[in-house]
Amino acid sequence: MSTATKSVLIAGASGLVGTATITAFLEQGWTVTAMSRSRPHGESSERFKHISVDLRDADACARACSDVTDVTHVVYAAAYELPGVIAGWTTAEHVDTNGAMLRNILDPLSRAARLRRVVLLQGSKAYGVHLHGMPVPARERMPRDDHPNFYWVQEDYVRDRGVAAGFDWAIMRPGDIHGPGYGVSFNKIPVIGAYAAICKELGLEFGFPGGAPTLRQATDVGLLARAIRWAALSPNASNEIFNVTNGEVFTWRDVWPAIAATLGVDVAADTPRKLSEFLPEHRDVWAHIVEKHGLRPLALEDVLGQSHFVADFSFSYGMKAPPAPVLMSTIKIKQAGFTETCDTEQSICHWLKVLVERRVIPGPAGSEANASGS
Repeated sequence: MSTATKSVLIAGASGLVGTATITAFLEQGWTVTAMSRSRPHGESSERFKHISVDLRDADACARACSDVTDVTHVVYAAAYELPGVIAGWTTAEHVDTNGAMLRNILDPLSRAARLRRVVLLQGSKAYGVHLHGMPVPARERMPRDDHPNFYWVQEDYVRDRGVAAGFDWAIMRPGDIHGPGYGVSFNKIPVIGAYAAICKELGLEFGFPGGAPTLRQATDVGLLARAIRWAALSPNASNEIFNVTNGEVFTWRDVWPAIAATLGVDVAADTPRKLSEFLPEHRDVWAHIVEKHGLRPLALEDVLGQSHFVADFSFSYGMKAPPAPVLMSTIKIKQAGFTETCDTEQSICHWLKVLVERRVIPGPAGSEANASGS
């Protein structure tokens, strides 16, 4: 495909995945249209077109899509989450709203533009991780796990709409996604940074706050963005579903010492704490930390988003016995042609350092004073 015809619309562009995906497509010369309520941070806005729209508003989406007739590809990285996140995953409101948001974009866009491929995001909830133990490893060819899930609504819609409108699709299923985004629903990096800062300020031990160790897999957000870019063009990705992870397994307890070293705090024995309660209870302490270290003037809620609820889930807080491992096979995507891997511990520590550099969280003594503020 020539550069002139490489035009992608990224819905949910201000989120963790959306922002990284903008960067990945710009790196290879794509024309990028970013669609989200707020403007994405990170990349210079001069390098892409941003359309501010609430994806729940069908009329606003129809008007917005009428102006992007050159789009050939869509990356749908948006998601609607209810307060508390976890409890809402199987509710009718969660399922129906997320299904409608995708339709609000693709119905008008598939009429206004000549779409070639749509890339959707799913995840380990496709294998029922939030309801029961997963098969080990979970593979894309397995039958659907029978539970209410917006994944199935979106997937069925894209299959049918693609046939009618002449585009194909690809679906990506990442593990725990880690990156520099803050104020989002699924990124534990700013949660860990805020937790370390509050523990240090209060003289509390910075031990692993979760429960029994769980074998998990992570997906660096940069790696995921490049996998999405690959899936947008590769013939091998047409109408296929792919698990995508860093390529190794880890436990949060085992990476905790590296996290402590990165943030300049002393590692301690396990200290179970329910972060979804502990952190909001110390929002005033956070405000003092922001002033003390000259951080960006962000309230604690603006740093955490709803990710502290997901942190409790991922850290297995309250679980005495090890839960079933959360492991997905990535053989299929490697055999199809995307073979990139990533060191999970290095990825976690890298993104913590990025948040320090951006003055979102404090780092080792004195480091934030010399931060770039990028």
